[in-house]
Amino acid sequence: MRIALIQTRTPADQTAALDHVLPMVREAAGAGARFILTPEGTNILQKHRETLLPRLALQDDDAVVTGLREAARTLRVTIDIGSALVLRGDGKVANRQILIGPDGDIAATYDKLHMFDVDLPTGETARESEVYEPGDRAVVAEVEGVRFGLTICYDLRFPALYRALALAGARVMTIPAAFTRPTGEAHWEVLMRARAIETGSFVLAAAQGGFHEDRRGTWGRSIVVGPWGEIVATLDHDEPGVLLADIDPAAADKARAAIPALANARAFTGP
Repeated sequence: MRIALIQTRTPADQTAALDHVLPMVREAAGAGARFILTPEGTNILQKHRETLLPRLALQDDDAVVTGLREAARTLRVTIDIGSALVLRGDGKVANRQILIGPDGDIAATYDKLHMFDVDLPTGETARESEVYEPGDRAVVAEVEGVRFGLTICYDLRFPALYRALALAGARVMTIPAAFTRPTGEAHWEVLMRARAIETGSFVLAAAQGGFHEDRRGTWGRSIVVGPWGEIVATLDHDEPGVLLADIDPAAADKARAAIPALANARAFTGP
């Protein structure tokens, strides 16, 4: 399966965001990618709540969601919007991954489970829980007969989620992200490789990169990791771009047979 990861520097406006991401999606499809993953916050990136909230729309009214649904239909590819920041029906806000099939229909959605609430040593703070309503379920979706586990950014730090997805049959994990630069430099690659190794899965991590309109900095370095922990492909920068890779999901079965950690785990009590 040829896949593509799109690395963006998403603007703080949905129309501009679509103009930004769509040419790269078309480039990926033209290079033969059948599955295309975009980063967290593909439709809008704005950390200031008072500026962000008035700009958000319902999923079906969002310009990036509707534009990428049309692109999937026209290009006959699967597009996974790593996340779109959208209004829920109850007026709350979701950080939502949206999997779009080659027919343009929405095949699955996943609302980010874990909220990034932190005070960083740099003085930067994040309080996702003040804006977003967390999801309450893990999601596995099928792409061309292969099960994908859907996760978003900070979920990366919670290994139990990936174990549950692997036990549910996922052989590929999506981890679209908008990682901060300090944590990205320290932890991005090693955590991606750890999640791949411990579950015997492919990890696909499309990233935001660079310095954005709201003055946040994101790490970039989009990466594809194989189930043995090997780096299959990566971008070594934080500029917008397309990362192509060919993956064989059967390699996940071989890795799990060689190191059957999923099967060998035992329940325990204590401490």
